[in-house]
Amino acid sequence: MAPSCTPSSTICAAPPSQETRHMNASDQDHPSAPDPYHLLRDDIRLLGRVLGDTVREQHGEATYELVDQIRRHSVRFRREHDQAARQALESTLDSLSRDQMLQVIRSFSYFSLLANIAEDQHQIRLQRRAALSGEAASEGTLKHALDRFAAEGVSPQQVLDLIGHAQIAPVLTAHPTEVRRHSILHEQMQLARLLRERDLSPQTPQEQAESAEELRRIVLTLWQTRLLRPTKLSVLDEVANSLETHERTFLSEVPRLYGQLEDRLHADLKQARAPQADELALPNFLHVASWIGGDRDGNPFVTAQVLDAALRMQAECVLRHHLAELNELGLELSVSALLATPSDALLALAERSPDQSQHRMDEPYRRAISGLYARLAATYQNLIGRKPARPALGEAPAYDRADDLLADLDIIHRSLKANGSASLTRGRLRQLRRAVQVFGFSLAPLDLRQNSDVHEQVIDDLLEAAEPGAAYLSLDEAQRVARLLAELQTARPLYSPHIAYSELSQGEIAIFQQARLAHERYGRQSVAQCIISKAASVSDMLEVAVLLKEAGLLQPARGDQPARLALNVVPLFETIGDLRAAPGIMDELLSLPLYRELLKSLGDVQEVMLGYSDSNKDGGFLTSGWELYKAEIGLVDVFARHGVRLRLFHGRGGSVGRGGGPSYQAILAQPPGAVQGQVRLTEQGEVIAAKYGQPETGRRNLEVLVAATLTASLLPPNRGVPAEFLDVMEELSATAFAAYRHLVYETEGFEQFFWESTVIAEIAHLNIGSRPASRKKSTSIDDLRAIPWVFSWAQCRIMLPGWYGFGSAIEAYVQKHGEAGARRLQVMHANWPYLSSLLSNMDMVLAKSDMAIASRYAGLVSDKALSAAIFGRIRAEHELTLRHLLMVTGQQALLERNPELQRHIADRHPYLDPLNHLQVTLLASFRERQRRQEEVDERIQRGIHLTINGLAQGLRNSG
Repeated sequence: MAPSCTPSSTICAAPPSQETRHMNASDQDHPSAPDPYHLLRDDIRLLGRVLGDTVREQHGEATYELVDQIRRHSVRFRREHDQAARQALESTLDSLSRDQMLQVIRSFSYFSLLANIAEDQHQIRLQRRAALSGEAASEGTLKHALDRFAAEGVSPQQVLDLIGHAQIAPVLTAHPTEVRRHSILHEQMQLARLLRERDLSPQTPQEQAESAEELRRIVLTLWQTRLLRPTKLSVLDEVANSLETHERTFLSEVPRLYGQLEDRLHADLKQARAPQADELALPNFLHVASWIGGDRDGNPFVTAQVLDAALRMQAECVLRHHLAELNELGLELSVSALLATPSDALLALAERSPDQSQHRMDEPYRRAISGLYARLAATYQNLIGRKPARPALGEAPAYDRADDLLADLDIIHRSLKANGSASLTRGRLRQLRRAVQVFGFSLAPLDLRQNSDVHEQVIDDLLEAAEPGAAYLSLDEAQRVARLLAELQTARPLYSPHIAYSELSQGEIAIFQQARLAHERYGRQSVAQCIISKAASVSDMLEVAVLLKEAGLLQPARGDQPARLALNVVPLFETIGDLRAAPGIMDELLSLPLYRELLKSLGDVQEVMLGYSDSNKDGGFLTSGWELYKAEIGLVDVFARHGVRLRLFHGRGGSVGRGGGPSYQAILAQPPGAVQGQVRLTEQGEVIAAKYGQPETGRRNLEVLVAATLTASLLPPNRGVPAEFLDVMEELSATAFAAYRHLVYETEGFEQFFWESTVIAEIAHLNIGSRPASRKKSTSIDDLRAIPWVFSWAQCRIMLPGWYGFGSAIEAYVQKHGEAGARRLQVMHANWPYLSSLLSNMDMVLAKSDMAIASRYAGLVSDKALSAAIFGRIRAEHELTLRHLLMVTGQQALLERNPELQRHIADRHPYLDPLNHLQVTLLASFRERQRRQEEVDERIQRGIHLTINGLAQGLRNSG
């Protein structure tokens, strides 16, 4: 059979034609350049062909033919709806031996992995193509945002004023369902580099041959690398993985993005004839933060010792970077004093250097940089406990702070400018100065997080030890607040090192004490946030304030000295009830004079975190999105009345069921006043690798965050939302909430259905993260973490958290309001960015769902009557949701307005279907053997874990 010409036919595809196999730089300029999608097709076909060759070479012609036969059946069934092909596919899959299953699973999993790389590189290709062609800048770029500001009368100075108080931060978090090993990620990066090199310049025949050989080596290495981990990741393993992303992307691309924005704004100021200096230096407004090593909520493995080690690892990473850049800078700045006169300050810096080589006496910049290197090497030894790999030329005093290193770099900068060498300040020196400003000696602020229930228990323990019979837990909210405020107004310590507290209390106190030591060692920016999970009251906030006081991170007022707080106390409102209560809680908190005094020491900025994941698990997709929106409106009003700046921290995940989706649209969909230049959002596990694993992709995603934040702040798109829209959403949300809660929390047997029809039990035993899947040792959905909840529904292709309840809500609304109601919904979708963003995400989720495949998972449930009843309801709601989504959006088919994504998802389905089929088969076999208490074939369990990995690769944003 001749191979198809679509991207899905790749394991046996013929090589692409020489005309389209490489897109050289000249192709990008030429009006007759190949269609962009054909270029992606050719890349995927090439990768698939190399994968097929690898399977053949490693396992023989029979295995290759088997894999390809399955592929052909699956493609034909999906493309042509050929029922004979479906039957042939199922028959072939059902006849596989255990060993054959593993080879088939690995083949289809690796195809998805390779296709992901090709798609990511294709996005970079399209961006370069647009830049080279002179096309109008696309949404999400800084150029588009700044051009739009100019067109709509926003001056460059207004942009600068906003940046002056802005804070934008992606926050890296570990992920309990991150499936990819670091070794696999490394080879993916090598493959991405190879594809990028093929795109950027023409290759000679010899270079093409070498590139093809390297490609085969990388794919072979991937094939022979374990997809699964033999043991669970530790927290410090997760820290190490995140540091790779810093080294690969953030340390270089964050400074580059600052430079890009500075140059554009400087040019705009010049064009506007505004008063300006000869160069523009933006304040620090963009940085990268982390939870990895500080997030203790439900993770018993995060201890004070782990926090200390994580901070040290971060410091070592950033100091290595600074040292390496200084070394390269010294090689570059060979400027002779005989040819360019240095400043007196630069000469003094050179004289203090231990580098007194006669060969460099006329090269003061090199000598000065040697001195900087020696001082930083001493800093490295002080903080890390050993000398750096590249020793300094001599001894020098260590830097106490990163600002001192920056001051020395500024001397070099000013001297070069003064002697007419300004262009020498714009390369490596500019990058390093910004890196020192942003990353300092600690790399990334490490947030602390713990559950409010834990803080409550620790406070009770401390008070009981100090005053037996205090009975803190029996106090009502008003009594608790009064007691905590009294503790915050006295310098008397509550904690004593001579008292034997509970193990829980000792562990929590040790964490806060370690944070204080981090401030002394690395600076206050090293640990900047303390986040309270499940915050539900003012006392939840004040409990943490008391614990910070006990660790020396909060100083009560003394005489003329006002009370001071050393880090931000951040409530995380997660459930539907907590979101509804959030504005009232913050109003009460900000009304406390003592707390307002503490906020003044932090610049009158209060951060509030909103939980997308748990609110979705609690109330469903539609209600979660709406209650988040309403909470933001309420918080904006409360903070405006109190004169406090609000910074929202969005706890989003990769999947739509956890608030995921395009960041640009999500930020623009915020209600008026909710951004104000302040945005923090979580980036989790698999999303970190996808968005920031490659430098170009990483810079593009950082640029999206900055462009969206500036645009939402200066040109808010949701201004003046009609009250009618809000009333409609309230009505829809109430119906959707009732439908979702009735299914998930009020249907007898639903918990059994979930655990038996998904891979949740198997995920709990897969070595894919340091944190347990549940907060407690139970099967309760209440205790289950939102991440594995969403991940499990994605694996069985139901995707329930991303849509359930919407169909019922629209059905009830249209029945009540008739055709006028349907038209009103269509108008809302067309004119309200919030709703269009919400439904765009649902559109994507539904395109990835498949009720036919899901029905096979429902067949795993032991109680067949229960399965039929619950799955029948899910299927009916899915049909209703699909029909009404198309009606509201005015589409004839899912993703009709996003044909590129529509095509990508359709092309993936033939490679996902065999994995789902085999996963169900293996789950049934595994569970039957468990039921009979028989020994389980190791290959069955491995096969299940491999299918989880492969499906996650193919679905991408699934957890």
